[in-house]
Amino acid sequence: MAIQNPPVSQTRSFSTVFLIEMWERFGFYGMQVLMVTYMMKKLGFVDTKANLIWGAAAALIYVTPAIGGWVGDKLIGTRRTMRMGAIVLMLGYALLWIPTDNALFLYFSLGVIIVGNGMFKPNAGNLVRKIYEGDDTKIDSAFTIYYMAVNIGSTISMLLTPWIRDYVGSHVSDDWGWHTAFGACAVGLLLGLFNYALMSRTLKHIGSPADDAPVDLKKLSGVLGSALALVFVSAFILHSELVARICVYAAGVVVLGIFVHLIRSSHQDERAGLIAALVLTVQTIFFFIFYQQMSTSLNLFAQKNVDLDFSLFGWHILTWIPEQFQSLNAIWIVLLSPVLVLIYNTLGRVGKDISVAAKFAWGFAAVAAGFFIYGVGAHWAVNGQVSSWTMVWGYGLYSLGELLVSGLGLAMIARYVPERMGGFMMGAYFVASGISQYLGSVVANYAHIPAGLTDPVQSLDIYTSLFNKLGLVGVGCTVVALAVLPLMSKLSASHADVASHREPLPAVRSEEFDTP
Repeated sequence: MAIQNPPVSQTRSFSTVFLIEMWERFGFYGMQVLMVTYMMKKLGFVDTKANLIWGAAAALIYVTPAIGGWVGDKLIGTRRTMRMGAIVLMLGYALLWIPTDNALFLYFSLGVIIVGNGMFKPNAGNLVRKIYEGDDTKIDSAFTIYYMAVNIGSTISMLLTPWIRDYVGSHVSDDWGWHTAFGACAVGLLLGLFNYALMSRTLKHIGSPADDAPVDLKKLSGVLGSALALVFVSAFILHSELVARICVYAAGVVVLGIFVHLIRSSHQDERAGLIAALVLTVQTIFFFIFYQQMSTSLNLFAQKNVDLDFSLFGWHILTWIPEQFQSLNAIWIVLLSPVLVLIYNTLGRVGKDISVAAKFAWGFAAVAAGFFIYGVGAHWAVNGQVSSWTMVWGYGLYSLGELLVSGLGLAMIARYVPERMGGFMMGAYFVASGISQYLGSVVANYAHIPAGLTDPVQSLDIYTSLFNKLGLVGVGCTVVALAVLPLMSKLSASHADVASHREPLPAVRSEEFDTP
């Protein structure tokens, strides 16, 4: 791509992507925080059905970026596809604003959101990768801060939308409470698009070759027609549990096949990086099984078995709405991200970078400890309700693990995958994440609460049994991650030897991530 004249700093270019990503995540998490309970309380679904439908939707939300990354790379441009995705997402949230409790309409609305996310997500991440191309230390820091953008937007929306639902519900009607909360997600994304329009010039020199070419109306028509068809396909998949299961598992086979094909057909000097990316992607699949508990089992646990009052030394501080506990994940990530960036940059200055594989091992250990916290907290439960502080510390450890695993998943693709495969492989990474989102919902259903069971003491045993088992699985993942460290060190060294002989990209001034 051409260099902007006058030059634009990396920080300004990064800020443009950062802000549109923040508003996009505001919309997504504002919707997600309510979706499972909406299906149960307004549509009458049992917990297992609501979990699986959301698991299938989450899987598709992560799978479609594989297509969106290719569209951005090859057809209409990375920047154009990202902007189009944001517009489609806004329309999807606006559909949820319409006051109807028809399940088929919900599936259609989620289909629009799925398609919009598929266009937006891989291309936003790929733009960040291109901004910091060739600088491994800055890529880790940039993607950690980029991940923080996700959580700034989601923190605000996960606190706001449950409050909007309750406030409008109590002053107008319950129906308008739910749908107005969804509508706030559309308004947030509209603000994000307006801000992006003001700042988009800072990305003129960043993108794929298709961004520099005039819009090909034939390709654009094909993309729009395919997107519309995919909306209906997604709605059909959500409507049928069997079809959803078949599609998700088939996607897993396809992703593995793609990795094997790319590794076998790649240049010899690219192979080590691709193998390393495959190993870390498999580990990421296990992490997202844990991650999916936030909107499923942990969300329903807060509904039934958590004291909603925050008190400190006997003083009442505040009372939360059950869904708002999900925001603890985002709050912790916003707090922890700058600390990790400082650690990464400090270690980078003295030449002691921690490998991505080692960070994955530490991340799984933190997640395991987080899930054990819920089981420990149950020992001090009163009338089947654990302290709200149990959720705070459990989410804190879980969120540290998320930063070390999921937060660096995109950085892992940026570091190990050749540039010519960047957009597509980011999409493949999201496909793997989507598969595990569905598996996470399957796992959450092991904490199914039978119809008619209202005793919180009994439901506490059901939920904490699942959380303790997930803690044990986390310990197993940590052991495996430690066992493959020697292999990952060898692969990373082989990849680094090749990368060090490549012609670097022209330097672009950085204001934020420069180190002395």
